[in-house]
Amino acid sequence: MSTPDYQQPANYAANYAAPAPKTNTLAIASLISSFFISLLGVILGHIALNQIKNTGEGGRGLAIAGLVIGYVGILAGIIVTIIMVSMAAMYSNA
Repeated sequence: MSTPDYQQPANYAANYAAPAPKTNTLAIASLISSFFISLLGVILGHIALNQIKNTGEGGRGLAIAGLVIGYVGILAGIIVTIIMVSMAAMYSNA
């Protein structure tokens, strides 16, 4: 006579994911403010990345998005300023 094969009890706790880490507030603020005041978005993004590195909070992607949008906004402002100054110089000489 053979002995029956018993299965190990299912590990029900493995089916549940651990809660997501708290999102860094400055990362959210960086993303939002980068649409309105680019420099503020860049500053907050750098601070948020530093805090995320130290605390292990979530929101790294938000902080990076705030940085990218902020730097693009600053670059666009510089380009527009250069174009406006050059156009003003061209028309003042005419």
